[in-house]
Amino acid sequence: MTLRDWFLTAQERANPGSELPVWASGNLAEPLIHGAAYFDRLVREVEALEAGDHLFFTDWRGDPDERMRPDGPTVVQLFAQAAQRGVIVKGLVWRSHLDALSYSEEENRDLAEAIRAAGGEVLLDQRVRRGGSHHQKLVVLRHPDDPARDVAFAGGIDLCHSRRDDATHAGDPQAVAMSPRYGSTPPWHDVQLALRGPVVGALDTTFRERWTDPMPLDSENPMAYLRDRLRGSDLRPDPLPDQPADPPPCGPHHVQVLRTYPAVRPRYSFAPDGERTVARGYTKAVRRARRLIYLEDQYLWSNEVAELFAEALREHPDLHLVAVVPRHPDVDGRLALPPNMVGREQALSLCHRAAPDRVHVFDVENHEGTPVYVHAKVCVVDDVWASVGSDNFNRRSWTHDSELSCAVLDDTRDERSPADPAGLGDGARVFARELRLRLWREHLDRDPDGAQDDDLLDPADAVAAISAAADELDRWHAGGRVGPRPPGRLRPHRPERLPWRTRLWALPAYRLVYDPDGRPLRARRAGTW
Repeated sequence: MTLRDWFLTAQERANPGSELPVWASGNLAEPLIHGAAYFDRLVREVEALEAGDHLFFTDWRGDPDERMRPDGPTVVQLFAQAAQRGVIVKGLVWRSHLDALSYSEEENRDLAEAIRAAGGEVLLDQRVRRGGSHHQKLVVLRHPDDPARDVAFAGGIDLCHSRRDDATHAGDPQAVAMSPRYGSTPPWHDVQLALRGPVVGALDTTFRERWTDPMPLDSENPMAYLRDRLRGSDLRPDPLPDQPADPPPCGPHHVQVLRTYPAVRPRYSFAPDGERTVARGYTKAVRRARRLIYLEDQYLWSNEVAELFAEALREHPDLHLVAVVPRHPDVDGRLALPPNMVGREQALSLCHRAAPDRVHVFDVENHEGTPVYVHAKVCVVDDVWASVGSDNFNRRSWTHDSELSCAVLDDTRDERSPADPAGLGDGARVFARELRLRLWREHLDRDPDGAQDDDLLDPADAVAAISAAADELDRWHAGGRVGPRPPGRLRPHRPERLPWRTRLWALPAYRLVYDPDGRPLRARRAGTW
């Protein structure tokens, strides 16, 4: 396997303004499936930090009172206690919009002020494109005196309500308001990576680039600036401690950090023309796919993204696309719901037209039949290349908001047959295959230790198995739920097609508001990322 066949080169990254390495080798990447697993690990690592260690984090939403374990600590207790011990705590949290609009401005502000009172520093960051957000979910923990202990966490899980769920999918007791079809404690499916090795230095650089960017925090928002001045908010980041040397190599994983930054004015110092390595990285990997692309995604919107998959399906007759998405949008209402629905319906239709028999889309429910909200952002290509991140498969995530993903290639071959499913000589790799299998074992109610994996290894057999299980569960529901519930939690996803009158306004609202384009004009005109 040649890394350049899968990873972006320096030229393909196309952002000479950043000091981020092209990729990092010698790492250990571990998937943490579900918020409960991630939060428990985060508590353990943060509580081990000592005076002089570093805790840096970025987030889209942070709820101070979210319990990291059933009996605590809360997010604010965990981080504030670290600051009180002398840990250098720095955070960048999106300013967000008003709580009345179902956002989290007050929660994010409360988190920042509480950590500041304990001796840390958290800034509300509005250096985004108009209508955009900072969507990265990152925690970097450094031990300058013992870099082998350094660890970073990156993926799709925010430090907020609704995220602390587990494989039973009963939901987080501290829930956000969502569509009532998800119940009072919405079940939540998500994935985060724990990363050790030199890539921690790259993720530290990612944080530092944003922290030291000279653009004002309240860029193009004079009312927010005025409110902050009146409240005495911190508007100027203090200097960071010197960046420690990268941790030593510790594993077989090569990791490429992929990011999205939009083209903005004034320009980001570290991405003068924006950065679209998320879009470029996925494009390169998908074009190498031959047998199986597996996705888990919150949205799966955008014709531009769907066309990438459709093109691959048309060119490779043995390629299958398997996607797991939410059954319903997280919002409800006459105005909010249609734009959420029309984008996915349009994208999936495009893929189905390219290969009607090779596109398989499912949603998830728990054993009580309550839909599970899929918030994960995962992609596995031919059991070789895998990514976990904050970015969804839509134009907004690929061009407009700040995003962060980690793509992983494993030096370790998986020798189980088929050892080279794509037939390109790359060979199946342990990390990518095990990530897919761990997710499928849960979705299909298979042995979590892999004793029932035989029909999940070969792509054609795997697609047949997952489709048969979903169809059987669907028939059980259609038959009135008579008899024992079949194993598995997947059901075929059937997006609702909206009436033409609704589409007349929902489609432009989706394109302009829900899924905007953050590319420079020349890239839009050329149709490139």
